[in-house]
Amino acid sequence: MYISADVETDGPIPGEFSLLSFGLCVVGTWDGQALGRPTDRGTFYREVRPISDRFEQEALDVNGLNRAELLRTGADPGLAMSDASEWVLEVSGEGRPVLVAYPVAFDWSFLHWYFVRYGTSGSPFGFSSCVDIRTYFMALAGTPADLSGKASMPAHLLPSAPHTHNALDDAVEQGDLFANLVEWGARRRRGVA
Repeated sequence: MYISADVETDGPIPGEFSLLSFGLCVVGTWDGQALGRPTDRGTFYREVRPISDRFEQEALDVNGLNRAELLRTGADPGLAMSDASEWVLEVSGEGRPVLVAYPVAFDWSFLHWYFVRYGTSGSPFGFSSCVDIRTYFMALAGTPADLSGKASMPAHLLPSAPHTHNALDDAVEQGDLFANLVEWGARRRRGVA
């Protein structure tokens, strides 16, 4: 089960800085031939109470979250990560949950750290069950890393939703991009793309 993720933070690394919000969105299942996109796509979103006093103002300027407000109203990190883990396992059923993100290195670092540090049973994605969307495109298209960003992708692969820096909106947007790439790759292998 592919699950798209996006995080909004107040700095570059977990622990010293805080995860302020995160969104998860079911993309679908892949059997090696076809992507099974669900008709009722599940989503999960939480705003989280900061865990440290450190923050970078420019990160807050990008995501628009009010750190002072989150200190009062944000979810307890332990509860947020336990709820997220339960949700991931529920929507995955018998399938293996695989996190997808753009870029996975950033989103994964915060989510994995928070799942391990605050979750009740570690990360539902294990220690390595993730796919980077940009790298996936690079492998499909045969492009170098510098020519594998969204600006270099064919327009028909790009999602219609904008990138808003709301974690749930962006998880949905990036999930659509990943689904489009998986289906494009399947068509190319069949010689149809």
